Amino acid sequence: MILRIRSRDGTDRITVPDPASATVADLQRLIESHLTVPVQLQRLSLDPALLLPSPSAAVPLLADPAARLASLRLSNGAFVYLAYPPDARSARPPPPKVLSAAGSFGKKMTMDDLIARQIRVTRQENALCAAASFDRDAANAFQLYVAESLAFAVKRAGFLYGRVDAESKEVFVDFIYEPPQQGSEDVVHLMRDPEEEARVDAIAEGLGMRRVGLVFTQAVGRKASETGEYTMSNREVVQAAQLQAEGGIPEWITGIVKLEVGDDGTGDVHFEAFQMSEICVKLFKDGVLETEVGETDDPRLSKMRKEVVAGGKDTMEVDNDFFLVPVKISDHQGPLSVGFPIENRGSPVGMNALRSHLDRMKHLTFVKRISDFHLLLKVATFLDVKADVPALAACVKTQSRVPEGYQLLIESLASQG
Repeated sequence: MILRIRSRDGTDRITVPDPASATVADLQRLIESHLTVPVQLQRLSLDPALLLPSPSAAVPLLADPAARLASLRLSNGAFVYLAYPPDARSARPPPPKVLSAAGSFGKKMTMDDLIARQIRVTRQENALCAAASFDRDAANAFQLYVAESLAFAVKRAGFLYGRVDAESKEVFVDFIYEPPQQGSEDVVHLMRDPEEEARVDAIAEGLGMRRVGLVFTQAVGRKASETGEYTMSNREVVQAAQLQAEGGIPEWITGIVKLEVGDDGTGDVHFEAFQMSEICVKLFKDGVLETEVGETDDPRLSKMRKEVVAGGKDTMEVDNDFFLVPVKISDHQGPLSVGFPIENRGSPVGMNALRSHLDRMKHLTFVKRISDFHLLLKVATFLDVKADVPALAACVKTQSRVPEGYQLLIESLASQG
């Protein structure tokens, strides 16, 4: 039986010779042999929450060495999560040597001098974002479209907007804006519209929100890696690092939505949240992270434009998992509704959709009827982006009376449907 051992350093495969009789202790010895993590430093669990920066004490551990793996209902290809101290698996550099450069321009340098000039890629243990909470209706609308209309056959992405709690450093995602895009199994190209994004940002400003992250889905047929499972591909690492660098806040998050299919053929949709590590963003900004990905490149590995030190070794390729910092995820009920058709999903949203929405919600106050980001984005096309759009969104934020001029405009637009 093959088990996939996922740690903060990546995912490795271990073959268990006799799964019927093998115990947790046998698995630990195999891990020590293959991954060089001493048994006494290993913590194993079937719960991925073990890999969070500060896992809860309630995370169940595989603490009984005598427990048989068969009793844990582990099947071929199942994940087992492994945590260990940061340096438990790191290779130690060789002792300092004195090098003499050839030629009259050379000078003696110690190995320590050379190491000081190298870029070290290490795991970032703690995220700068304490936790990420998604508005459940916004998250559900995003994943339902991907599941029911796209069948997870191609990638889809959206920008996350919400609030950052200044004290707790927790991010609250209250709406998702889906820009124009073209997705395939492995790539989603964002065909960004500056004018539309300006309207989105103006709405967010009036709502007291801002852009806080990116979310994308992973297709079920994405490119496989010959070297093992991976959480994020090299293309996704580049895109996430670029947008986090652009995001301008330390709490920026990247959400992943994927379909995990069990042995019985049933699928479960999973949301995960990460931050790209500070060193990953720095490598992108400094031009060290290779942004051009070839079709034959291993998706599990990110290429560098110059040699770096990762896991104690000089390398031009880094396991993508080195760059991922898990973020605890939860959900909440935000201030906005999600009932209006969502932008950039193929079919244009006409005024008949606005009329239908207002008619369907006519039992509510007018400000409540328009408390939907996607509706506000449609209406914003007809308003001044610097003055009117933030003012109308501010009415939604405070749930105050909408000025008569705005209400007449919106009702006039709806009557055209």
